[in-house]
Amino acid sequence: MDVKPAVSADIPAIAALWHHGWMQGHGAAAPKSLINQRTADEFLTRTKAHLAQTQVACIKGEMAGFFMIEGDELYQFYVAPGFQGSGVATELMAKAEAALGDGLKWLACLVGNDRAARFYEKSGWVLAATVPYEVETEEGPYVINSWRFEKRLGAAR
Repeated sequence: MDVKPAVSADIPAIAALWHHGWMQGHGAAAPKSLINQRTADEFLTRTKAHLAQTQVACIKGEMAGFFMIEGDELYQFYVAPGFQGSGVATELMAKAEAALGDGLKWLACLVGNDRAARFYEKSGWVLAATVPYEVETEEGPYVINSWRFEKRLGAAR
């Protein structure tokens, strides 16, 4: 797997994967009003806004997944459908953790996204709290209940 910083040419594939993955992971748990705002165009806009913090994983020229980092937060983490269950997520998580660097890191997981929560726990992330979490939308901030997972990375574990 080749992991590299995302470039402008990656935007359409990242946005499509993000949109699909978000619906797959959040569609049953997110409030209907938020789901209605999560259009393909919104993910395209968000991908452009976060491109500098995005890394993509490719296998044989195909996008296998991506992650975004915002400070100490693993902001987004998605694996393409064709690669789910193949071990790519574990390898990509190791790359994301390396990119995060040392110290206490965190990620937010929508309450009810049980599949993702199980993966994070399997990867050594610890459920620290359930918190209100502000997500971005084209209509402005939207607050959801989120599980906050934490993990201490680096030599001082």
